[in-house]
Amino acid sequence: MQQHKNYVLFLSITAALGGFLFGFDTAVISGAERDIQVIWQLSDWSHGLAVAMALYGTVIGALFGGIPADKFGRKVSLFWIGILYLVSAIGSAMAPDVNTFMFFRFLGGLGVGASSVVAPMYISEIAPAARRGQLVALYQFNIVFGILMAYFSNYLIGTANLAEAWRWMLGVEAIPALIYSILILRVPKSPRWLIAKKQDFENARVILTKTDPEGVEEAMQLAIAESKEIKGKVSFTNLFHSKYRKITFFAFLIAFFNQVSGINAIIYFAPRIFESAGIATEDALLSTIGIGFINLVATMAGLYFIDKLGRKKLMYIGSVGYIISLSLMAYSYFGGAVGPHLLPYFVFIFIAAHAIGQGSVIWVFISEIFPNELRAYGQSLGSFTHWILAAVIANLFPYFASNFGAGYIFAFFAAMMVLQLLWVAFRMPETKGRSLEEIQQDLQKKYV
Repeated sequence: MQQHKNYVLFLSITAALGGFLFGFDTAVISGAERDIQVIWQLSDWSHGLAVAMALYGTVIGALFGGIPADKFGRKVSLFWIGILYLVSAIGSAMAPDVNTFMFFRFLGGLGVGASSVVAPMYISEIAPAARRGQLVALYQFNIVFGILMAYFSNYLIGTANLAEAWRWMLGVEAIPALIYSILILRVPKSPRWLIAKKQDFENARVILTKTDPEGVEEAMQLAIAESKEIKGKVSFTNLFHSKYRKITFFAFLIAFFNQVSGINAIIYFAPRIFESAGIATEDALLSTIGIGFINLVATMAGLYFIDKLGRKKLMYIGSVGYIISLSLMAYSYFGGAVGPHLLPYFVFIFIAAHAIGQGSVIWVFISEIFPNELRAYGQSLGSFTHWILAAVIANLFPYFASNFGAGYIFAFFAAMMVLQLLWVAFRMPETKGRSLEEIQQDLQKKYV
């Protein structure tokens, strides 16, 4: 039995390394962006475009990442995601001009977006029901870990007195990308994909016997029945058919609430937020290190509890933490009794609430609620919603903060989290401890 647990853990960690590259690729640009602007004499607009190009690629990768995952399989898609990261790292590091640089950063963004679709989906399809939440949440843990490692790598390279250090900062990502691509060759194809798309029941059974020996018979029977029920009728438009519309709405809502919590506004603009409250620049930068540390610790807690407490309880904890911290942040900006020196602690509470709640749950929940045949399209829709809102909020936050004040923005985010709490309480289904096929039967019975 321990052998089976070790095997599925190896597969999950391997797939989740796509999240490590996701986090690393997203954060590594912070160490290079100033040099890029100086070397190529970029205007503010061109500089912003060069930095944001990966984010545009992420939106496209999330929107279309489900197509190759559906047609060619999860394993093949994960391998090519690794190649995208590898090519992007080398190309960005060696770019002779800004246009070439933006092209290769865009390729990396495609990898990030597609990874957020395919990796959680693959893990959910090979994991036993009792451990699925924890194993899929490894993806989020690796994102956070990748961000920290990017900052650490940038620090080491930046203090090593290397010529054109920024190129080394970007190029070092090629090492984990190559390792990831090689490891992916050792993982099997998704058994649910083999059943749904290839009708290959024999190989699916062999894989499930290795990853989920206790649930293999029930999973096979339910997966085969589901495959026969909707075979030949699948396209992206199926997500909006009456039978699946509310499930699709669940995926949209959890991604929507994830971003209107303000998480990316705070992650991207943390130093500016602290400075606008009167905190010295040096202390503001130091506070951002605390954000990274708390994010990692709280993500580990979420990973531990997600299969013990369930998805909904973590969302309850996160929602209440959001509301308290965001309200206190807004209150401090409006000149309340709490002084600005307490603002970093409110932000730390916010980060912890996000990491243990939405951060841990979102990729797990979206990967669980769709039928095997539609999972790739559903994961794409959820990831696209997440990334397009991330881009919009990151773009709008400086404008609204300058023109209306951060207090009103945080008050708005707090109000949105009240709505999230109501959604969790009255509509969000619990998916803990059940097979993917059992979840489908329950959702279609209760919610459709």
